[in-house]
Amino acid sequence: MIAAWPSPAGEEYALAFDKHRSRRVLVLPAWFDESNKLRHFAVEVMRRLDGAGVDSFLPDLPGCNESLAPLEAQTLASWRAEAAEASAYFSATHVLAVRAGAMVAPEALPGWRYAPLAGSSQLRGLLCARVLSSREAGRDENREALLAEGRDRGLELGGYRLGAAMIGDLEAADLPQAAQQRDVAQGDLGGAGLWLRAEPDHDSRQADALAAIIAVELLA
Repeated sequence: MIAAWPSPAGEEYALAFDKHRSRRVLVLPAWFDESNKLRHFAVEVMRRLDGAGVDSFLPDLPGCNESLAPLEAQTLASWRAEAAEASAYFSATHVLAVRAGAMVAPEALPGWRYAPLAGSSQLRGLLCARVLSSREAGRDENREALLAEGRDRGLELGGYRLGAAMIGDLEAADLPQAAQQRDVAQGDLGGAGLWLRAEPDHDSRQADALAAIIAVELLA
């Protein structure tokens, strides 16, 4: 179901499988272009967890999906605050962070980081994609000039308008240490990551595999 909740950025929405069970997983989505390619996957993992007796919650980050907050105003700090508030509001006992979602996962929550991606790596990928797109369109752009512009005025990357503060945050953002969260590699699921495909797609076997890893550890 879709649940509304009072986030720091104003009322936001979350996809929720909530039957008031004791095990409750906060799911933090992939970002930007990868969000579109991995949302179906994340929802299917949640459906499988629901079938295994586990509640789960997938909140919109401010500026994303149905959020009315401006994406250009967001920073890593604002997204971390959102994740922390969502964790408290939904009484999460664990977290599943997908790709760059690991950058904002509450450190106090145990859980999993699926194919975690540093913010700096996400930014490099977005910049490379823009340079390639510009080249195909006959425009001359380079990564260094784009990054300088982004630090100063913000930048549109992959159809997302990121503010200067977010660009600066991502540029310096290494993957945080997470003593209570264990990394799940793509190889543990089999096949290539869905974010590598040209268009959004789904692989039920990968969803089965990730949900099974989580359910076995939660219910052991």
